[in-house]
Amino acid sequence: MKKANWLFLCFSILIALQSCTNKKLTEVVEVPLPSAVEKVSLGSPDDVKANEGTFELNKLPYTYDALSPSIDARTMELHYSKHYLAYANSLNKGIKNTELEGSTIEEILSKSVADSLNLRNNAGGYYNHSLFFDCLGSKAGVEPKDTLAIAIAKDFGSFEGFKNQFKNAANKQFGSGWVWLIVDKTGKLQVTTTPNQDNPLMPRALIPGTPILALDVWEHAYYLEYQNKRKNYIDAFFAIINWKVVEEKYEEALKKE
Repeated sequence: MKKANWLFLCFSILIALQSCTNKKLTEVVEVPLPSAVEKVSLGSPDDVKANEGTFELNKLPYTYDALSPSIDARTMELHYSKHYLAYANSLNKGIKNTELEGSTIEEILSKSVADSLNLRNNAGGYYNHSLFFDCLGSKAGVEPKDTLAIAIAKDFGSFEGFKNQFKNAANKQFGSGWVWLIVDKTGKLQVTTTPNQDNPLMPRALIPGTPILALDVWEHAYYLEYQNKRKNYIDAFFAIINWKVVEEKYEEALKKE
């Protein structure tokens, strides 16, 4: 009988100890829930102004998030309000109180950039980004139409032939630079590339001509969304080209040549 009472007492103590242990474990694993990720607040492109000077930023006909998922909103905001703005401000500062103040950007690019690396970079950066943003659209067509479509088929064999050549040039461009669709001096369409902020309007361009479409392959144009996957960015670019604008630029270029 005494043995049975002793066993019962031991069993009761074990139950009590287990209860305390479970309570402590419950208290240990109670942790606060993680806080929600804050939504990134985007500004408006209409609020971005260049410093007083000859050149202003081209206004975007779309919001920063309008080109998603091809280009994410945060990249668009940084690209437009930081990089593009910096080139415009630096260009205005560089030509202030010089004979170039009041010149068109095309005149500056074609005549004066060879004398100054700083001017070359800032004038090129301003022109290149202006064209890049102009040629994008949130409800862009899949392919060009009318006169431009005929010209592309004539000079590249087909629209697919043009896309393949353009994409190959973009993927092969080493480091920072640009890919262009241009109208050369004979009126023919060509694809070409330039390093850094150079463009086909500058003296000693490998293939000179009037640009009508530009793709920025600097990492700042795509790295937040695509990291090192430049090919994915290049593929996505073709979903947001505003071919109506490109065709208008093509018609204007033909008149110049």
